Amino acid sequence: MRILILTQYFPPEAGAPQIRLKELAKGLRQSGHEITVVTALPNYPDGVIPPRYRGRWLLQDAVAGLEGIPVWRTWIYPVQRGRFWKRLLNYFSFVFSSFWGLKRAGKQELLLFESPPLFLGITALLYSWRTKTRLIMNISDLWPESAVALGLVRSRCLIGAAAWLERTLYRRVWKLSVQTEGIRDSLWERGVPREKVTFLPNGVDLSLFEPRERDRALARELGYAETDFVLLYAGTMGYAQGLESVLAAAEILLPERGVRFLFVGEGTEKPKLEAIVQEKGLSNVRFVSFQPVQEMPRYFSLASASIVPLKKSKLFEGARPSKMFPALASETPVIYSGEGEAAALIRESGGGVVVEPENPTALACAVRDLRENPAQCQAMGAAGRQFAAENFAWPRIIETWLRETRI
Repeated sequence: MRILILTQYFPPEAGAPQIRLKELAKGLRQSGHEITVVTALPNYPDGVIPPRYRGRWLLQDAVAGLEGIPVWRTWIYPVQRGRFWKRLLNYFSFVFSSFWGLKRAGKQELLLFESPPLFLGITALLYSWRTKTRLIMNISDLWPESAVALGLVRSRCLIGAAAWLERTLYRRVWKLSVQTEGIRDSLWERGVPREKVTFLPNGVDLSLFEPRERDRALARELGYAETDFVLLYAGTMGYAQGLESVLAAAEILLPERGVRFLFVGEGTEKPKLEAIVQEKGLSNVRFVSFQPVQEMPRYFSLASASIVPLKKSKLFEGARPSKMFPALASETPVIYSGEGEAAALIRESGGGVVVEPENPTALACAVRDLRENPAQCQAMGAAGRQFAAENFAWPRIIETWLRETRI
């Protein structure tokens, strides 16, 4: 079958959608399908298009690990940080430019598109209407609900238009593929037929993220001693993560020698977090810029535990932060600061502990408990790795999804 993946985000960018869709493309090809990808010029998360892609409207690209799969890239208006209207320009620039990529990709039998951004559904619907191609909508976040709940969108006109588009897409597409049980349950509650919904959760590459010796060269570069207890946060530094509470926990633990907080990544909240660290003199906190996914096992080798936080909100009870899976696979205990679906997974795995979200005192206590119980940390690490191998290895996830979707 000729299958096209339409997405604003794709490698070499890093992030949960990028990794998931790359693994899906690999799995579909291994199942005998002919795959094409239409995506934007790389610009996430820093909002900067790399020099080799600048000034281009359309080009065919090659992605490592996907040799033989054509990847068509079209222009996008890049955004670093700014007001929401700039983000809308970012979304809609690709909504329109992607038509050129679809034209080059040729006739397809099936098109899978990623949401958010929800507006990419406009492109998919028009393409489907013109070519009679079946659609799969891959939903990693319920939009506009999440944006409204976070206070990021207040325009009634925009909310109404987005809600109408959302309902239209749910009705018109052939299948709805979702990343969490919370999203799946929400669709069922809205009356979407159960047989129309398939499950494609985030997973992990067990050959990349695995237990490994401490990277002493990286430890020296960061100034970490052999006995330091390192708490790693790796991922997007955005509003939803509530990272101010992690810094508040770092402030509580500041007098305790050898406790280090390491933040790796980028995001809209990073300048604010760096300002807090400077203002409070948090010498136990260090920031490292965005790292390619291939480099992240080095950082997990230094981590005594991985912190995965979310803000306290009903919205996030159905979330499954992808950053917890590399930690589990690396035998790094997870301190999950949140509620709901992800909290249940961490408890079931035995690979970490769960604390109340946005509670710095509880988070600091969890850090102390793990530091004082190295045997418990080791046992959690082993349990987490086994749980990841049994439930979240990409080949197993893709195989199950293909069976459910009946492609």
